[in-house]
Amino acid sequence: MAPDDSLGRPASMTAPAERAKLSLARELGARGSRNPVGEADPAGPLPASACDVLAVVPAWWEAQARAFGLSGRWLDLEQALDASAPEAAGGGSRTKRLDLVTSTAEDLGAAYVASLDAGVRARHGRHYTPPQLSVRLWTMTRASLGLVRGRLGPLPGLLRDPACGAGALLLPPVREHVQALAHSDPRVTLAGIPNLVEGIDADPAAVWLTNVVLAAELLPLVALVPEARRRPLPALARVGDGLEAQERSARAVVMNPPYGRVRLAPDERARFADVLYGHANLYTLFMGAGVEQLDAKGVLGALVPTSFLAGRYFSNLRTTLAATAPLRDATFVEERDGVFAGVLQETCLAVFSRRKARKVSVASMNGRVVDVAKLAAPRGGAPWLLPRRSDDAPIAAAAAAMPLNLGATGWRASTGPLVWNRRRADLADEAGEGRCPIIWAADLDGGRLHRDPSRDAFRYITLRDDRDAEVLALRSPAILVQRTTAPEQARRVVAAELTEDDLHRWGGQVVVENHVNVLRPRDPNTAPIVSRGLLCAVLATECIDRVVRCVSGSVALSAYELEALPLPPPDVLRSWEGLRGAVLESAVHRAYRLG
Repeated sequence: MAPDDSLGRPASMTAPAERAKLSLARELGARGSRNPVGEADPAGPLPASACDVLAVVPAWWEAQARAFGLSGRWLDLEQALDASAPEAAGGGSRTKRLDLVTSTAEDLGAAYVASLDAGVRARHGRHYTPPQLSVRLWTMTRASLGLVRGRLGPLPGLLRDPACGAGALLLPPVREHVQALAHSDPRVTLAGIPNLVEGIDADPAAVWLTNVVLAAELLPLVALVPEARRRPLPALARVGDGLEAQERSARAVVMNPPYGRVRLAPDERARFADVLYGHANLYTLFMGAGVEQLDAKGVLGALVPTSFLAGRYFSNLRTTLAATAPLRDATFVEERDGVFAGVLQETCLAVFSRRKARKVSVASMNGRVVDVAKLAAPRGGAPWLLPRRSDDAPIAAAAAAMPLNLGATGWRASTGPLVWNRRRADLADEAGEGRCPIIWAADLDGGRLHRDPSRDAFRYITLRDDRDAEVLALRSPAILVQRTTAPEQARRVVAAELTEDDLHRWGGQVVVENHVNVLRPRDPNTAPIVSRGLLCAVLATECIDRVVRCVSGSVALSAYELEALPLPPPDVLRSWEGLRGAVLESAVHRAYRLG
């Protein structure tokens, strides 16, 4: 993606050169921690609000233990749990967050994450998983593990969360495991659970909180053990780097990993080469490492942005997943607030299985879960088409089987070269010597090229020299497509034709800014399979807009995704020449199995 300061994406993270040989988690550093080699965390100490949350945890534990009839040393967290509290746990006022004493484990974890500095949360991709999403992800994961729906079952093997935060994703499976073994020997269950549950995180305070809330789930078992035979509860989470190779393979890995671009040292890039293309995103690394950690029957359940389904930078990740752990289940989360701060795209719960899957179940979630479709599992590194609505299922299935994409028809897509905020000094509101008119995304609204008055204050740019003109100026007819649309817009594909007449009216050349994609013939000496006028009309159909919504759930449509747009065979495309309006719409619908 071209640089732009207006898109609101999390800032890139760059590790200092002198720390390049440290593990990635150490480079990132969890707020309030010190890395294992003793270097101070660059994020600094925990804020007072976080200390206030941690300070109330012992009182929260005491309330939990009393609720199960425990007393004496079991009311003292330091004696009951084999895990040491971080220094910050004693630094709070012990009065400000007494409201949390009677809170749920989920609310306690959410309060800790919310208390962290907002800038640090955005910079390090820290976020908390809402309880309904934790439960849904475990429901999907357990189904792929073969656990019977509607029947409680113990964990079939090691469950790991390599970015556990405050333990939200581990709570549902631990609860089910304890309930399923309610009538078994509690001492055996307690002794065995460290072999079945493991959380890893770089933040010592979050790890301690995870150990506390998971241990609280074991209190019903402790109450069943005679006092003389009780032992301190084990720590199920540890401070560490979830991206490192693990000694034990896991039957299931669940994660809501950190996200954001990161610059990797050469050895780290070499290690993750199979899942990387261009820029590295943290959640790509965690997904790749998660699959590596699975055993032969393992399942990966991840709460991630949907960019991995279609973006160019995730093409190698898609190829690797399809070959080693195909997608089995996907739930699109319509409500995004509180999941990924600053992300303009939708969120997805995705489950992958080592056992080969021919079909993928697709659902949507907005308060309740609605089944959408069951489709052939996506393959390869091209964008994966998954419908968000049940009535789009036929479109997604038909599009996935199409023999062509837009690029194969002889068209290529590129992003407008002007990053306007880098050239502010060269922008003007009037024509003049050496100035060229700019086409903005707003000039395409309504599907026709015009001059939007709201952009007239920055309508022209001064081309500094011949090289500048060569890079920026467009002098041939093309199709212009908005690269980003507003969430409230009815369409995701907004295209307009730039004809010879348009170029003449605009002075013979234009500069296209980078919120617009440009479609031009791949070979200027060879006519594409589909003409410019027809292609622009096809892009304006309702059917193609629905196809794009199966490709990308964000408000952005990249040049890569546009070029990958699935299209029918050449003879079908040629049969559309001369068709327009309702007749063309009907023909396109039939091709995508809607007519």
